[in-house]
Amino acid sequence: MIERARAHRPAAESVVVLLAAAGTLVALITFLHRYGLADLRLDRDAVRSWLAGNALYDYRSPTSQLGTAVPPPAGYLLVPAALVPLAVAGWALALTGVAALLLALIALVGPVARRYGRRRWPAVLVAAALALTVEPVRATLGLGDLDLVLFGLITADVVALRRRAWARSRATWWPGRPASVPPRDRPLVHLLRQGWATGAWAGVGIGLATALAVSPGVFIVYLAVTRQWRTACTALGTVLTLTTGALLLAPQQTAAWFGDVLWRLDRTGDIDRAGNQSLAGVLARLYDSATTPVLLWWSFALLLLAVGLIRARAAHADGDEIAAFTLVGLTGAVIGPITETNELVWVLPAVLILVDAAARQRVLSRRPLSGRAGRFLGGGWAAAALLTYLTFLVAPVWTFAGAGGVVGVLGGDAYAIALILLVNALPWRPGVAPAFPINRWIKQTRQRMIPPARRPTGS
Repeated sequence: MIERARAHRPAAESVVVLLAAAGTLVALITFLHRYGLADLRLDRDAVRSWLAGNALYDYRSPTSQLGTAVPPPAGYLLVPAALVPLAVAGWALALTGVAALLLALIALVGPVARRYGRRRWPAVLVAAALALTVEPVRATLGLGDLDLVLFGLITADVVALRRRAWARSRATWWPGRPASVPPRDRPLVHLLRQGWATGAWAGVGIGLATALAVSPGVFIVYLAVTRQWRTACTALGTVLTLTTGALLLAPQQTAAWFGDVLWRLDRTGDIDRAGNQSLAGVLARLYDSATTPVLLWWSFALLLLAVGLIRARAAHADGDEIAAFTLVGLTGAVIGPITETNELVWVLPAVLILVDAAARQRVLSRRPLSGRAGRFLGGGWAAAALLTYLTFLVAPVWTFAGAGGVVGVLGGDAYAIALILLVNALPWRPGVAPAFPINRWIKQTRQRMIPPARRPTGS
């Protein structure tokens, strides 16, 4: 019977993969039809006008009168999309986004599944299926944006930091030449393999993401706050390299971007529209104004930035780099002047962290002397995960857009409220994903001790 079950397992797995691929294609067809690749169409038309000899940022859409707001490096990335039909470019970008999402979920969900004795691939497929249903992923794929690609690039740096920490930890107790110093007489393939194993690329993903979109720059600030200088310098060097290349290739467009377009708060549309789920958008709608009260917005934004960075630094010190990056991503989304629904992708790891926190409390509650407090806290994290997922599934911001009263405020600003609550209350899991070396035999790091586990409910 056991041999027969093992023989049928590959066939069953193949069927599951085929069903997942078919479901993904149906979902992509639905999203592309519903959103119509509106953002990609605008950016593509602007790039085509640029290739025809006009200025990139002078283009205005005949229907919306909006222009593109992508940085010059992203404009060069979209040049191939301007040379092919819109449908081809949309499908290529959507498939790339799905691939980036899947790779990111493998890196994020896989370790959680293994920690509880579960198989990795079923957990990843379930997480991917749930992720495809939430509004940030739907909007990113349907509108033709790069947010899933940016999410994958930044997650790659999380993987690199963890690999670097593991390589340094291994060097403290494994005899022989450190893995971070490969021999010079080995071929290039071996050097590349060693670079992958030691996370030598940490910072490149954040640098690429920052060059393609401004908001990921908050991750460089986080790296400086946590004194991860090598990674911060790598990210900053990547940004400067791409920006310098864009300046040499298109000096006028780069000067226009840094001199004018970057500083326009409404460069992608009105601040008070329902789709803007940033703090600035909430304040503009509360004041019933087309612009946001700048001083009030700056005050609360700096406060949220401080809270987010302090809590991210605490999560990093406790050894949960995934939670630290998630807090930074959520903070960057809520404090920006304009945050579209497709830019809220960092809610995905936030839900995963809530689910993992609930599962950890459930495991701890089975031990003697655990009491009811652990079970109550675990139930609270589970309820928070479910409520967050349902909020981003049903998209109340569109249902209650323009409605008056308390219901209109809570529903129309549901995403922004969820982001603020997550920045202030997202838990972290001590020791699950450290980005600093750990001696696994004496439970010490080279420079510091891992803080004892504590209830991660505050900064």
